Amino acid sequence: MARLLITDDAAFMRMTLKKMVTDAGYEVVAEAENGQQAIDLYLEHKPDLVTMDITMPEMNGIQALEKIKALDPNAKVVMCSAMGQQNMVVDAIQKGAVDFIVKPFDEPRIKEAIEKALKR
Repeated sequence: MARLLITDDAAFMRMTLKKMVTDAGYEVVAEAENGQQAIDLYLEHKPDLVTMDITMPEMNGIQALEKIKALDPNAKVVMCSAMGQQNMVVDAIQKGAVDFIVKPFDEPRIKEAIEKALKR
């Protein structure tokens, strides 16, 4: 069973995503509310996949993605973005994100993104 770290500054978004991924058969090992927390929890739990919100306080998702990839080049990170953040999504993919999910979350799309990312 794949182990996930969910990163989003909104508790409601973390809760929504956690329910969708656990319903799909994945285990959520940790939740982070900003990029710095995501890095710390990544090092602590070594999850198989990270979902990373782009816009967060303290450290945004792109900065956290870069730091996680520097620590572990094999890290699998799926970015989560609101509509209208396409340029940031392109930036994230160039910096090593494996996929992206657009909010509001669509359950079949989330499953597809996670499965695709884990096969890489």
